[in-house]
Amino acid sequence: MTFIYFVLILSLIIFVHELGHFIFAKKAGIHVYEFCLGMGPRLFMFKRKNDETEYGIRLLPIGGFCAMAGEDVTEDDDIPKEKTLQAKTWMQRFLTMVAGVMFNFIFAIILLFILGLINGNPNNKPIVSSVPNDGPSYKAGLRIADEIISLNGVKINNIDRFMLEYQINYGKSIELAVLRDGEVKTITIVPNEIETEQGISYQYRFSLDNSIETGFFEAIKYAITKFFSLIEQMFATIIYLFNGKLSLNNLSGPVGIYNIVGQSASAGILSLISLTCLLSINVGFINLLPIPAFDGGRIIFLIIEKIRRKPLQPNVENTIHAVGLALLMLLMVVITYNDIVRFVIK
Repeated sequence: MTFIYFVLILSLIIFVHELGHFIFAKKAGIHVYEFCLGMGPRLFMFKRKNDETEYGIRLLPIGGFCAMAGEDVTEDDDIPKEKTLQAKTWMQRFLTMVAGVMFNFIFAIILLFILGLINGNPNNKPIVSSVPNDGPSYKAGLRIADEIISLNGVKINNIDRFMLEYQINYGKSIELAVLRDGEVKTITIVPNEIETEQGISYQYRFSLDNSIETGFFEAIKYAITKFFSLIEQMFATIIYLFNGKLSLNNLSGPVGIYNIVGQSASAGILSLISLTCLLSINVGFINLLPIPAFDGGRIIFLIIEKIRRKPLQPNVENTIHAVGLALLMLLMVVITYNDIVRFVIK
C-alpha cells in the first residue's frame, strides 16, 4: 500500500504541475506533442479527435511531462513556426512556463483549506502555553504567555519557523527573545541531556499554544497563512544549505519520500493529504528556483530576454540547460544514496 500511495501522490502532484503548462500552452496556440505521466517506455497512448497531442502513461511511475514545440529552443520543420513556443509573445511564454508552479501552489492551498475545514485553524503564533517549574526553561526565566520573537538571533513570526530553527539548534543552548507585558526579555536555555535506549536526547521543557479555532473563514485563514509559512520555511532551508547550517544529508529524494509516505499512511488519510500538500508546494517551489532545466531557469532566460530585448543564442541556452540537468542528476544520485544509507541500510 505504501508503494501505491507513493505512486498516486507523486502522479497527482506531477499531473497538476504539467496540467498547468498544458492548459496555458493550448490557450496560447502552442503545439503540444505529448502530455504524459511517467517516464520510460510507453504503456498506453491515445489521441483525441481534432487534437494533435498524444496523451498517455509511461512505464516508470515517477515524473511526467508536457512536450511543447520550441521548448528546447530548436526548430521543428514539421511544425508551423507560429505554433512553436518561441513564436509566441513574451507574456504567453512567461505564463506557460510559470503555470505549472502556480497550479501546484493553488492545489496545495485547496488541500490546506480542506484540512482547515476538518481540523480547524491551529494557533500559529509561538506563544508559550506551559513551562514545568522543574525544567531548564523555567529556571532560565521562561514563563507562560511569553511570545517568542527570535531564536538565536533569527526573527520568529510563526510556529513553523520556530520549529525549523529549533530543529537546527536542537541539543544546543538556545537564546530566546520573548515579548512579555510589552517588554522584550532575553532568555538563554541550556537543555537537559537525557540518555535513552534510542540514544541521547535533550529536554528544554516548554510547549507552545496549540489552541484551535473552527469555521469556514478560519479554514481560509489557515490555508493562506500556512501556505506562506511553508514557503518561508523553504526559503530559509535554501539559505541554510548555502551557509552550511544544513547539509545535503538533511534533504530527501525518492527513497526518503517513500519512507515518509509509509509513515503518513499509517497515521491516516489526513496525514496523507497534509503530505501531498507539502510535496506539491515543494515541487512548485523547487521548480521556481533559477536552476537551468527547471521552470525557474527558463523564466530567468525570459527575464534576461526582456532586459536585453532579444533572446540568447539557442545553442547557448540549450547548453546551459543540458549542463544544469546533468548537475541535477548528480545531486539526485547523492541525495538518493544518503536516503538509502539513512532509511534502508540503517
